[in-house]
Amino acid sequence: MSFIIDTLISLIGIYKYALIIYILMSWFPGIANSQIGVFLAKICEPFLEPFRRIIPPIGMMDFSPLVALIVLNYAPNGLRAIQNMFS
Repeated sequence: MSFIIDTLISLIGIYKYALIIYILMSWFPGIANSQIGVFLAKICEPFLEPFRRIIPPIGMMDFSPLVALIVLNYAPNGLRAIQNMFS
């Protein structure tokens, strides 16, 4: 069970970096149309979409990626709590 939790936590860490790169790519519109931009959009948009429905953009600022990153930061703690419940 510990191996699975540790693997999931590592994958969450990798996903956080992918999400940060995707967010930064939104500042450069030409990069978003590249192969990497399309790939990151495919893996990041499904995660960001529920946050965008809950938190609408305020003017030109979209704060939903910030909330998504906060959730990803707390996800390993939740996984550790689940691991502790079963061990």
